[in-house]
Amino acid sequence: MRAAAMDLTLSRADYLQRGSDLSEDDEVASHLKTKSYTKGAVVIGDQDGVVICFGMKKGEAVPVFKTLPGQKISRLELGGALNTPQEKIFIAAGSEIRGFTKRGKQYISGSDLFLSASYIYNHYCDCKDQHYYLSGDKINDVICLPVERLSRTTPILACQDRVLRVLQGSNVMYEIEVPGPPTVLALHNGDGGDSGEGLLFGTSDGRLGLIQITASKPIHKWEIRNDKKRGGILCVDSFDIMGDGVKDLLVGRDDGMVEVYCFENTNEPVLRFDQMLSESVTSIQGGCVGKDGYDEILLATYSGWVTGLTTEPTHKESGPGEELKLNQEMQNKISSLSSVGMWGCFRLTAAAAYDLSRALAEMCFCRTELEHLQLKVLQERENYQQSSQSSQAKSTVPSFSINDKFTLNKDDASYSLVLEVRTAIDNVLIQSDVPIDLLDVDKNSAVVSFSSCDSESNDNFLLATYRCQANTTRLELKIRSIEGQYGTLQAYVTPRIQPKTCQVRQYHIKPLSLHQRTHFIDHDRPMNTLTLTGQFSFAEVHSWVVFCLPEVPEKPPAGECAAFYFQNTFLDTQLECVYRKGEGLFKSDNISTISILKDVLSKEATKRKINLNISYEINEVSVKHTLKLIHPKLEYQLLLAKKVQLIDALKELQVHEGNTNFLIPEYRCILEEADHLQEEYKKQPAHLERLYGMITDLFIDKFKFKGTNVKTKVPVLLEILDSYDQNALISFFDAA
Repeated sequence: MRAAAMDLTLSRADYLQRGSDLSEDDEVASHLKTKSYTKGAVVIGDQDGVVICFGMKKGEAVPVFKTLPGQKISRLELGGALNTPQEKIFIAAGSEIRGFTKRGKQYISGSDLFLSASYIYNHYCDCKDQHYYLSGDKINDVICLPVERLSRTTPILACQDRVLRVLQGSNVMYEIEVPGPPTVLALHNGDGGDSGEGLLFGTSDGRLGLIQITASKPIHKWEIRNDKKRGGILCVDSFDIMGDGVKDLLVGRDDGMVEVYCFENTNEPVLRFDQMLSESVTSIQGGCVGKDGYDEILLATYSGWVTGLTTEPTHKESGPGEELKLNQEMQNKISSLSSVGMWGCFRLTAAAAYDLSRALAEMCFCRTELEHLQLKVLQERENYQQSSQSSQAKSTVPSFSINDKFTLNKDDASYSLVLEVRTAIDNVLIQSDVPIDLLDVDKNSAVVSFSSCDSESNDNFLLATYRCQANTTRLELKIRSIEGQYGTLQAYVTPRIQPKTCQVRQYHIKPLSLHQRTHFIDHDRPMNTLTLTGQFSFAEVHSWVVFCLPEVPEKPPAGECAAFYFQNTFLDTQLECVYRKGEGLFKSDNISTISILKDVLSKEATKRKINLNISYEINEVSVKHTLKLIHPKLEYQLLLAKKVQLIDALKELQVHEGNTNFLIPEYRCILEEADHLQEEYKKQPAHLERLYGMITDLFIDKFKFKGTNVKTKVPVLLEILDSYDQNALISFFDAA
C-alpha cells in the first residue's frame, strides 16, 4: 500500500501508425491491438492482417519482423509454456488462429487454447477440441484464471446479456450478474492477485469492477460507477507506472479517455491520472519502450496510432550553478530565431541549454517533415487533376470505415450515438421517421442546424445537420425516443476526403425502446398480463420480441422456452416475457407497455398472415402504482420549470434593489443556483411534456382495454396536470 498519494506526470510520444488506409470494416471496433513484448519491443496486429514487431532505436521505430497482409486481426495475445517468458504470439483472424515465434516464424502449438466466436466457446488442448459451449447471447471476451496458481482450469465468458459465465469443462458452473454489458476481462494485477482468483471486468457503459472467482461462488470486491459519464471500457491492464512496487490499474475507454487508478490506503482503486485523446483507445499496456529507465503506458487508437504516455521528463534537471557554454553554431541558430541579435559568449544553465537544443532539434525535424509532406500533397493533387481531366479517367468512390455505437443509457433514459471515422468528419446528417429529441452533449463541438420537415406527407420528423470542426474524427449525439412510436434513425456520414462520398448507418427505434435487460423483477408488483396463442413457431415469436425490445439476441435461445426481463429506464416499470412455440406470456406493471405490445404484435402477426388469439388481464391497482412511480419525476420537473421561470424576474429585482437581502431564503437560493438550474433545464428539453404524454397515454390505455374512448376528457386531464396534485390526479383516473 502507498503511504501517501503521489503525483503522476506523463508526456505523449507517437511512435507509428498502422492500418491507416481507409478500408471497409463494419464489425470490429478495435482495429489494432498492442502487447508489450520482449524488452524494448512491441508486437501489434492491425486490420489489414499484418503482424509487426518493432523496437525503438534513437527515437525511431525499427521493425523486427513483419508478416504479409491477410484477414483483419480481431485479437492478439502472448503465450508460452508455464513459468517461461510469454514470447509466443497468437492471433485471431477471421475463423483462423495462427501463432508466431518472436522471430516471426509461423508456429502453432500450446497445451491450452481458449477461443470464442460470437456465440461459441472452444477449449483446445494440444490442438485437439476438448470442451465446447454455446452461449445464449454474444460473447464479448474470454479469459482463464491462472492454472499455474490454481488446481483447476476455470474459463470465464463475458456475455452481452450482462452476465459473466464461469465454466467447468463444457458446463456453466455459475453465472455472475454485472451492472452493464461486459466488454473486457483481465486478471487482477496480471496474475489474479493474492488468491489467483481476482477478475477485473469493464462494461460498455463505463463501469469497472473486481470479482473473486472461487470454486463455489463469486465474491464481489468493489465496483467503480461511471459518475463522470465517460465512455465504455475497451481495455484494461495492470502495471506499476507509479514505480512504488504496487501495480496500478490502466484503463482505456471508447471516448479516448486514458485513466490510471492507484491502490492507496484502501482496497478500492483511486483515480490518480487521466488524459483525453481524440479517438477511442482500443488497447493499453504498461512497459518500457521509448527509452530505458522510463516506464510508459503504450496505447493503440482506432485510427491505428501506437502512442506512448511516458514518465520521461520533458526537461532535464540540473544542479544549482551548473552552466553550459553553447558552441558558435548553436548561437547562430538561436540568433536566427530571435528578433534581437546575440554575439559573444552566451551562457545558459545545463537545463535551459538541454531544453533549447531539444526544442530546436524537434522544430527542425518538424519543419523538414512538413515541407516534405506539403510537396507530396501538391504532387498528388497535380496528378489527380491531370488524370481527372483525361477522357479515359474513371473516378472510384473511396471507402472508409465507421466505428459506431448506439446504446441506451440507464441514467437518463436516452440513447447515445457515437460515430468515429479514421479521417476528419466534414458533416453528419441525421434523419428520423419517428419523433425523437436531440439532447445537448458537452463533448460535442459541432454546429447543428435543423431543417423543416413535412411529417404528414413523408413521415419525416427530424432532419438535422452537424457540421464538424477541423480534425474532428469522433462525434457523439444523445437522442431520446418515445415508447410506442417506432421506426428508423439514419445517419449520413461525410468525411473530409476527395472525391466526396457518404456512408449511411441505420438504427432501429423499437416500440419499447426505453426498456433495458435486467436479471430479476419484483413479482410483488401489481401486474397486467397479455397472453398470445396461435399457430406460430418459437423462432417467429422470438423475432417479434426482437422487433419490439432492445438487447435481445437475434438467434433464438437454446431450448423450447425463453424468458427475458426488462426495466423501463425512464419510469422504472418492469416487463416479463416468457414464450414458447404457440404461446407467449407478457406481464408488466404498466398498462401502456401491455397496450403497445398488443398493438405491435397483432400488426406483425397480420403481416405474416398468422391468426393470434389475444387475451389480457388488467389489474386496476397497477394504474395507481404507475402514477406513484411518475409522481417524484413529475413533481421535480414542475418545480424546476417554476424556478427557471422566476430567474429573470428575480434578477431584475436584484439589479433594481442592488442586493437580495429583501428576498425570502427560497428566492435567494434560486438566484444562487440560477446557472445550474438553467443548465439542467436546457439538458432536458420537453421533459415535462414527455411526462404529460405518458400520463395521458396511461389514461387512454386504461379505458381502451375496457372498450371506452376517453380522448374527449384529455383536456380536463391536462388542466389537472397544470395545477398538479397527486391525489387529485388519482381521483380523476378513478372517477373517469
